[in-house]
Amino acid sequence: MFLSGNGKFSRRWCVLNDGNFSYYESDKNATPNGGLKMKEIVCLAVSPPETHGYDHTFELYSDAERLYLFGTDNPETMREWVKSIAKSFIPAGAEHLLLKDFERIGRLRYKDRLNREMSRLGWFCLVGSNLHIRLEEHTADETIDLQKLLELSIQPENEVLVLVERGRTLYIEGERKLDFLGWAAAIQRNAGSSGDTLSQQQLTEADIPVIVERCIHFTTQYGLTSEGIYRKSGVNSKIAALLEEFRRDARCVWLKEGEHQMDDVSNVLKRFFRGIEEGLFGLEAHSWLSATDESSRICQYRLLFSNLPRVNQATLRALVNHLYCVQRFADLNQMNLHNLAIVFGPTLFQADGKDYSAGRVIEDLIQHYVTIFDVNEQQLKKQLDEITYIIKLRDNLAPKAGTGSGDFICTVYLEKKKETAEQHVKIPATMTAAELTFEILDRRKISVKEKDYWCCFEVNEKEEMERPLHYLEKVLPIFHSLGTDSHLLVKKHFSMEAMLVYLASKVEVSKHGMMKFREERSLLGFCSPFSTSKWPVKCLKVYHGMKKKLRPPTWYLCCDTQNEMREWFATFMSIQNGGRVWPAEWLKSRVASCSAPLDTRFGNVSLIPLRGSENEMRNSVAAFTADPLALFRNV
Repeated sequence: MFLSGNGKFSRRWCVLNDGNFSYYESDKNATPNGGLKMKEIVCLAVSPPETHGYDHTFELYSDAERLYLFGTDNPETMREWVKSIAKSFIPAGAEHLLLKDFERIGRLRYKDRLNREMSRLGWFCLVGSNLHIRLEEHTADETIDLQKLLELSIQPENEVLVLVERGRTLYIEGERKLDFLGWAAAIQRNAGSSGDTLSQQQLTEADIPVIVERCIHFTTQYGLTSEGIYRKSGVNSKIAALLEEFRRDARCVWLKEGEHQMDDVSNVLKRFFRGIEEGLFGLEAHSWLSATDESSRICQYRLLFSNLPRVNQATLRALVNHLYCVQRFADLNQMNLHNLAIVFGPTLFQADGKDYSAGRVIEDLIQHYVTIFDVNEQQLKKQLDEITYIIKLRDNLAPKAGTGSGDFICTVYLEKKKETAEQHVKIPATMTAAELTFEILDRRKISVKEKDYWCCFEVNEKEEMERPLHYLEKVLPIFHSLGTDSHLLVKKHFSMEAMLVYLASKVEVSKHGMMKFREERSLLGFCSPFSTSKWPVKCLKVYHGMKKKLRPPTWYLCCDTQNEMREWFATFMSIQNGGRVWPAEWLKSRVASCSAPLDTRFGNVSLIPLRGSENEMRNSVAAFTADPLALFRNV
């Protein structure tokens, strides 16, 4: 073999015997130039061709923070050496890893979400986008599909690689820095898109490319009422830049209303499908186009669909489902069956669109979606109902023209939901939670004492959870979003004083600690924000449970103590609202204005508006002074 030193390869005679690897000047020398024990090796990595200026090379990492680089004349010889060396340092419990065509194998330390106090030893084997693992406490190998990770990140301060998949988070630590950097680079590289076909993209748990799922979800949430969706062009430079972001690392791209325009996102989706290698319909695309007999086309489509690769099947199903939903709202977006077929036929078949054969296939797939894809019609109805709700909700939240057009009569409860506690309040679009709270208190003539923290709460009885509205939060959008099991309630916030004391003791608003959490998914397939380990706090709505003893917690995050929950809640509120948690100054000014002494000239009698000429007003005042009830006798 060849041994690299000082950037150059030198031919050496190598011997692997009895757990020791030695290299000599030649096969005639009796004294080795150097060597290492197999138990000292922490990692073996096979280098891609010409990585080190040599076709067939591999690397050995030792626990002494040393890297040995070897090369051979042909791939067969290198493969023999790699297998022999790996077999010498991989323990018997992880020997199944040796059967794989690995590019990197070795030991790493790891922690999981349930036990982050102490790291344990595991054996890892990287094969393409699959990371095979034999963990210390498990008796069988596990596999992580790196292209399906929800998140992959590095914590550089403590050299930890974080792998987040549904239901598990794995924290990987290297034995040594040099070894860790090699693993981190290889895992990050293999977790990205590895080519231009659908199966080589970063995928969701359902085998759909992340770029496809996120574009579809964005359009479903914000674009189904956009007239001419998928027909209108976006800004070419923005489309190209967004598409490049997705290709670089789709997991890190989050589409947000306001930051991304609907037409740019819709064109990114079309451009992705037009450029994908082998296309969505694969190598048998011509068979889809050649189905001409109308009576047998549907059966032929079903057969062709069943023969597609797994990722192509999942992606086609998701896209046609989306297009089916788009055309169901054609009265709003003007994109009926025919219009969608004209746009997506040439796009999905990567054709010039000179004839309608590609469009006819897309039209058939959308029109006969339920039959071709064996769709559960009840589930589809629920999905359409949920989309209808989203559209109505967005329509209600949209500003309306005309004075007072945003005012609604709302039912608000005081302290407890019961008939005698009902208050019907006219809520304008500008009313805040604090203004509503004191409107209710004033109606009931409840005076606010110094340590009284009255708040307006959004209460969900079915889910047994509630959320105190921030005092500057607008009430009307909240009212429009309430379901049949939810209501607004004004009551004292008994945790507020403790929260304010906690925040006052903090120099910097931050918190860390262990909490339990779970995930949920809606009918539309939208992932909760908890499918990733990083959540933008300002985008969250944070609720807390009300009836912990009645049934298991139904909220996402679960604390061990009430005090811990208060501290987390206070931290969320402070970050979301720039430190403004309680309107202390506003309350002082309000109390001062409410307690101002009445003008003694008028006593405590309600004032009556006077109209007419100056002489008529004088006469009215004189009459009122002589007989206060005189003005009302003719009413």
